[in-house]
Amino acid sequence: MVESQSLQLMQRASQLNDVMTHHISQRLIAKGHTSLTPSLLSFLSTLECGVNFGSDIARKLGVTRQMVAKTVKELCRLGYLEQVQGTGRQKEILFTERGEQLMSEARALLSELDNVLLNSAHGEKISQLINALSHIYQVVEKQTHS
Repeated sequence: MVESQSLQLMQRASQLNDVMTHHISQRLIAKGHTSLTPSLLSFLSTLECGVNFGSDIARKLGVTRQMVAKTVKELCRLGYLEQVQGTGRQKEILFTERGEQLMSEARALLSELDNVLLNSAHGEKISQLINALSHIYQVVEKQTHS
């Protein structure tokens, strides 16, 4: 049987996402964000800096609004998000000051990881890889909608 390159690409991309998210979440836990899990960090990373709405988040992540509501409730309990009444029935989801601090720390850790990657033996290939992945995304996205 021929090994699918698309399958290998999906598996490697997923593994890379998992290991990077785990690395960042472990570093954030060491900095005092003890209740943070990799899945909560992944969820937070999809949010906009300003106002977010549950229905938009659900659509972006491909999950139910109920799953988003449950996760937002947990992140509010932990002090990273808050919900305020918006226009109509939808509540606005916003980062708290603690949540903004967390995301700032996460970005700083990602910057440190950038430096490690760029100083590695294959550092010069990182930009090429990012561009190639963007191109692959566009090709697959086009196939999905044709």
